[in-house]
Amino acid sequence: MKNRAAYMTGLNKMEIREIEVPVPKEKEVLVKLEYVGICGSDVHYLEHGKIGDFVVNGDFILGHECAGTIVAVGSKVESLKIGDRVALEPGITCGQCEFCKAGKYNLCPDVEFLATPPYHGSLMNYIAFPENMAFKLPDNVSTKEGALVEPLAVGLHAAAQGGVKLGDKVVILGAGCIGLVTLLACKAYGATDVTVVDVIEKRLEVAKKLGATTVINAKNENTIQKIAELTGGKGVDKVIETAGSEYTIKQAPYLVKRGGTIVLVGLAPKDIIEFDFMQIMTKEAEIKSVFRYRNLYPAAIGAIADGKIDVKGIVTHEFDFEDSKKAFDFVIENKADVVKAVIKI
Repeated sequence: MKNRAAYMTGLNKMEIREIEVPVPKEKEVLVKLEYVGICGSDVHYLEHGKIGDFVVNGDFILGHECAGTIVAVGSKVESLKIGDRVALEPGITCGQCEFCKAGKYNLCPDVEFLATPPYHGSLMNYIAFPENMAFKLPDNVSTKEGALVEPLAVGLHAAAQGGVKLGDKVVILGAGCIGLVTLLACKAYGATDVTVVDVIEKRLEVAKKLGATTVINAKNENTIQKIAELTGGKGVDKVIETAGSEYTIKQAPYLVKRGGTIVLVGLAPKDIIEFDFMQIMTKEAEIKSVFRYRNLYPAAIGAIADGKIDVKGIVTHEFDFEDSKKAFDFVIENKADVVKAVIKI
């Protein structure tokens, strides 16, 4: 077996190198990876070298949305076997802190998350990973879909944080990958009216295909006025911000109805943003936030397997592993055309 990895070697620089095939520890499985998704965070690290306090120091392997087939197992692996196809949940937590013990392991301060410095990612042929973070895929779920379980889990967590329920009216700000999986999640949770807002027409077209009730191109229409028109001035039950834009975050208080909920998902480019809290106070609205996800991989895989959620429509571009640098360049240079790109290993 030959193992190769695509390394980020500097800003906007990548090269493929041969590396050792890892030997799985007693409670680990060795996975031959088949698909790795390109996440916005991967692109951001390649372009800027850091996200907040997470700084790339030296050569670095990107990628954390991944799935493949088990080719070897450690001596104490019990629930998985060679030949099983699995999606990997990329955060390895301590299991001992107050957050892990309370079930909120996504808040573990000692998490080792793939492709988050200093921990390398999964853009490689073979990876050794803990058995308890490798989730078996049913026969009718492909490994390409398996690689999309990770972003779908974010969307499901966003919908759950917002308490989306049957009959809700929802506005999703941003129609990138996370906005679209949030759309799918909200519909699965029972929302009957979902409006998606973006400035890129291609993404809005995909949102419409995936079941958005209404789409708004914020380049051409005033979002606040349009939502007021659509709701008779009342606003919507849930506003979910996925764009990570200062502008859309500021819009959220004006879109939510009295007693409604705002969910902040997207990471904004600056830490401190002016926000109309009087709107929140007079509406007695709630503000929730999302940091990754927790306890959602089985639910996400089950929803895909049962046909309740179809993630395949999100993928607009696919590249071969050999063309990893070309793939990232294409995503960076064609942001208006790419909704979701994946790399086939």
